[in-house]
Amino acid sequence: MAGQLDKANAAFVLETLTRAGQGCLAGHFAGMITAPVHKGVINESGIAFSGHTEFLAELTHTAQVVMMLATRGLRVALVTTHLPLRDIADAITAERIERVTRILHADMRDKFGIANPRILVCGLNPHAGEGGHLGREEIDIIEPTLARLRTEGMDLRGPLPADTLFTPKYLEHCDAVLAMYHDQGLPVLKYKGFGAAVNVTLGLPIIRTSVDHGTALDLAGTGNVDTGSLRVALETAYQMAENRP
Repeated sequence: MAGQLDKANAAFVLETLTRAGQGCLAGHFAGMITAPVHKGVINESGIAFSGHTEFLAELTHTAQVVMMLATRGLRVALVTTHLPLRDIADAITAERIERVTRILHADMRDKFGIANPRILVCGLNPHAGEGGHLGREEIDIIEPTLARLRTEGMDLRGPLPADTLFTPKYLEHCDAVLAMYHDQGLPVLKYKGFGAAVNVTLGLPIIRTSVDHGTALDLAGTGNVDTGSLRVALETAYQMAENRP
């Protein structure tokens, strides 16, 4: 029955992901596009599953991946993803920022065909810390890390206040935004392009894109579906495959 969950299907769902991922690794497929899965019912079947991204990272033996959502005119990657707000500041380390920035920069070149990507970087605190009066993460962690990476030729702008960065003046000349946490960057992107956005997993040795929405079980079988995000996910995967060296 359409829209009815069945935990007996969980192993089959994960097997399809495994086969697709292995096919990409073997060169049989240029990339993979994933539809939403219901994490809850998979876990209820007794299989620990936190999401596509983590599953594919383990399958491909990838230590660090980066979540990026994109729509027309805006790409937003995240330093941290699904963390409680109270834990985010502790997770903003120089090592994490450097790893994520390197992955974002490399994939902008290798998978999106941008020779010298310009990346705008959000601060963590309001007003990017207001010179240390609203937090010192920008001074002590973010700016020194960006400065080191700039010596390698990376075009990194920031740390900038998020409410300033996400304005047309700044976004007009950037290739990607690096936000410090989930709800700093994604609300703007989803407001701009919900239904026409794509989720891209950076850092994998394969191409993986996905829709920007969940399972929407209430719409199953009604015929009232919007395929816009799926079309964008397909188009993006195809473009990324063409850009790969």
